[in-house]
Amino acid sequence: MKAVSAAIDVDEPVSQKILKRAVARGRLQEKRQVLAIAVQYLPALELLLITLEDQSAVALPVQRYPELNSLSHAERMRLRLGLGGIAICLDENDLHISIVGLVAASESLMRLAVAVAASRNGSRSSTVKTNTSRENGMKGGRPRKLAGG
Repeated sequence: MKAVSAAIDVDEPVSQKILKRAVARGRLQEKRQVLAIAVQYLPALELLLITLEDQSAVALPVQRYPELNSLSHAERMRLRLGLGGIAICLDENDLHISIVGLVAASESLMRLAVAVAASRNGSRSSTVKTNTSRENGMKGGRPRKLAGG
């Protein structure tokens, strides 16, 4: 087994500089998370409606999730958000389900997430892309496609 030393000295006193860096890291991590602000069970449709920070929502059919489907109607009505808005909880059953995990279990929602990520990443412009485009423009633009090729 290989010994690995800790990257941070735990005995180091917390200075104002270290505290500011930790707060900045926490804020960055928070921006990366999907935080829900409400969860509601819609019995007529048998959907779990999860409302996100920007008021958009995800509706999940409970019958597709064994951990939700096994709950009674009354238990589903008592589901609450937990862990700072990243999980659905029912404390009486010791149930804590990651919202990201619920979404990831849906093939359709994952295809949507991949399409959104691909679209967003494709529209980003790097320095290399910008310079290449500029060089091509100085040469007369993108070369024309040859007929039949």
